[in-house]
Amino acid sequence: MILVTGATGNIGRVLLRELSLGGAASVRGLTRDAGRVSFPDGIEAVEGDLGRADSLKGALEGVRSLFLLSGMGAEAGVVAAARQAGVEHVVLVSSITVQTHPQLTAAGANLAVERLLKDSGMAWTILRPTQFASNTLWWAQSIRAEGVVRAPYADVGLPAVHPADIAAVARAALTEPGHRGRTYALTGPERVTVRQQVAAVAAALGREVTLVEISPEEAHRQMASFMGDETANAVLDLMGGDVNDELLTVRDTVAQVTGSAARSFRQWAAENGDAFR
Repeated sequence: MILVTGATGNIGRVLLRELSLGGAASVRGLTRDAGRVSFPDGIEAVEGDLGRADSLKGALEGVRSLFLLSGMGAEAGVVAAARQAGVEHVVLVSSITVQTHPQLTAAGANLAVERLLKDSGMAWTILRPTQFASNTLWWAQSIRAEGVVRAPYADVGLPAVHPADIAAVARAALTEPGHRGRTYALTGPERVTVRQQVAAVAAALGREVTLVEISPEEAHRQMASFMGDETANAVLDLMGGDVNDELLTVRDTVAQVTGSAARSFRQWAAENGDAFR
């Protein structure tokens, strides 16, 4: 039995589809409200809250492999509950910032979860994706309302990863041998700048989208209003304020693990154009 947490998110819903199409025998998707979700055929919807490990007892019953997102709840309690339930293998989505920007608070928190899992006695596979292609959904409202994107660091290229590629690697780790005890850093197939991302979204929409490059200071003022000062600083560092070779590196991990080339940002934009309309 495989339990997928974050089952309605950008990674989880694709992972459930991949597991269903791949014929995985027994799969559950965790959600807070099973009555409001529609999972692929053969996927059992189970209720639970990652912020309350005591709510997971039923969902974990009989589970042998667990897909877990770091930062989604009380990980120490979740890992302990999984171990007590007899889970044998956990595939954890962490972050590439653990190795590129370990000084960031969020990176330290992710590293702590990785260590917690490694010390649990369960087998583990750790995925460290870089920035998600889907982060550009932050622009959806301004594109719909004005046809404009306002962003700093317009010409810094980063190898953004398609969430479906994270799901594909997770599926392999959950269902195929050879991935236990491995840590995989995941990127897209090429560096792509904000300017190129805006152009790709415009092409998907079939209309012009204007990029207005703003200063990091202006971006910080906007972002800090809803995510706080520290998080805004960290996000801006990763967007271009403090990039390094490790963050800029394009990796072939997706292809090595799945046998298929990593998806481009252009493909993500083409698949998700409706989100910007």
